[in-house]
Amino acid sequence: MENKLKQIKTVLKSKLASERGEVMGDSFVMVIGIVLVAVMMFIFPLMSISERTDDIAQLSVQQLTSDFVNEVRTTGKMTDEDYTKFEQALASTGNSYDVELEFQILDENVGVKTAQADLTKIGENQYYTKYTTQILEELGIGTNTGKHEIYFNEGDIITVNVKNTNTTISQILRNFIYRVTGNTAYQISASQTGIVTVSGK
Repeated sequence: MENKLKQIKTVLKSKLASERGEVMGDSFVMVIGIVLVAVMMFIFPLMSISERTDDIAQLSVQQLTSDFVNEVRTTGKMTDEDYTKFEQALASTGNSYDVELEFQILDENVGVKTAQADLTKIGENQYYTKYTTQILEELGIGTNTGKHEIYFNEGDIITVNVKNTNTTISQILRNFIYRVTGNTAYQISASQTGIVTVSGK
């Protein structure tokens, strides 16, 4: 009789222990579920807001770049003050940017006749290119040398490319969420090209 009672107690204890384990397992799953829901409730709205912020910054940068190029091409000149104002306006969007400048300068010998039998044929327009470092040196930015202004001739081509160098909140969240399914980095960028309509000299 005592042995049977002991066996019954042992069976009851093991059943209670297994039920407790199931309850503990269920509560663990429930806690994980609550944490995941809480994360989703905060991360997705934050991601949506940060993407809108990047969209607004994108529009601002595109407009600033377009205005800068238009000002240069319609006045025929660029000063170190113009470039500094442009950089400050870009920085006011809350991001840091890399600005690439490219000037295609129309060769002064555009109308020279070619050395062919037909002396009435006019030569093709030839351009030579100046890049960011050359342009900034000429403007005297970062140094106290330079002319502090560049003059253009009608027909010169100006190209400005801007892209952000810092990682935005939107990029961080995308990298975190899409790490398993793929990494799509959002980038704020703008590009504008214009032909100079007025000679600055």
